[in-house]
Amino acid sequence: MTQSTPTSKPKRVFIQVYGCQANKSDAERLTAMYLDNGFTIAEKWEDCEELVLVTCSVRKRAEDRVRAFLHKIMSYYQESEQRPPKVVFSGCMLHHGVKKLRKMLPMVDEFMPTNKMAFAKRALRKDKNHAFVPISTGCNSFCTFCIVPFARGREASRPLQDILDEVAELAKNGYTEITLLGQNVNSWGLERMGISARKMMLRGDITREDLPNNQSQYLDFDGAPPFVKLLQAVSAFEPIKIIRFLSSNPWDFHDELIAEIARNPKIDRFIHLPVQSGSNSVLHRMNRGYTREDYLTVVRKLRAAIPEVVLGTDLIVGFPGETDAEFQETVALAQEVNWHVGFVNIYSPRPGTLAEKLYPDDIPHTVKKERWNILDQIINKDHLGERPKVV
Repeated sequence: MTQSTPTSKPKRVFIQVYGCQANKSDAERLTAMYLDNGFTIAEKWEDCEELVLVTCSVRKRAEDRVRAFLHKIMSYYQESEQRPPKVVFSGCMLHHGVKKLRKMLPMVDEFMPTNKMAFAKRALRKDKNHAFVPISTGCNSFCTFCIVPFARGREASRPLQDILDEVAELAKNGYTEITLLGQNVNSWGLERMGISARKMMLRGDITREDLPNNQSQYLDFDGAPPFVKLLQAVSAFEPIKIIRFLSSNPWDFHDELIAEIARNPKIDRFIHLPVQSGSNSVLHRMNRGYTREDYLTVVRKLRAAIPEVVLGTDLIVGFPGETDAEFQETVALAQEVNWHVGFVNIYSPRPGTLAEKLYPDDIPHTVKKERWNILDQIINKDHLGERPKVV
């Protein structure tokens, strides 16, 4: 970032955001940081002196969109013969490493890891009623398909007082709704320091069975889980009326958390509970840490304790080796659970992950697309009734 001086005309920054709510939250904190350094906010990328991209790398398509945008703006400035803005690259595509990215994207001038600013004190939000509040960054889980541990590093919980200070400020400024953000909010305060996913993948002869189970990466606890205590502390702010959280992992959706949601009217009744697959053999290859039966147990407990609960999920179709029979197990799970909304994703290998290293991407795209259509129809098209508000 190039700072503006008091005597110079303030530089303008435009921040382009891709991907999930964590990236949106990072962008809000980046915006505040730029303002604090004397910049103003450009309404269009054509009008900026500094262009920041907060990138997504969860799927190849997300990376393709970033590359296409960069080539578009470079072509624009070449044709107009105007001086292009300084391009700052951030977000999850940094998992490729700066050396590789410089070859891939020579038009980028600076690389800025966002995980270092995820807990920044100040954020500039357009929404004056709802706010994202990050409570952790990174991930300790070893799901074989996931790039997050490479892009954002080991899981780190934000200190309790920092979170409460931000919520207090939001309450004072008239906010009534917040969403607590983390790759797995359930594990807040319980991460265990150990080998990184990146170091694990560097082992030349690694196999699926070498991976630690996800539960082993977190500490045990006495009494209520720390995340439940955090929900209780946040709920104590009277102006805050609605509390949401994203995202949860089925293997540590504790009974105490279910009980807290049931007794606490401030916690939103929409629960996003990613399953990824309904097949135990696929879940094993993914190293998700639970079975189909485990997932159904959590769903039944939620619906017994909170009859009005609304469930959403994430699913991956076309994971390496997924047979027709394995896919039909996911179809059957969708019909049994009856999620209110489902984000169905077509598998694409992420460079550096264990899935990319061990499993050939052997499902034809036409088959992946057909399976995507089937699940999307069952979950998102055939479902009757009012849909939840998904922030």
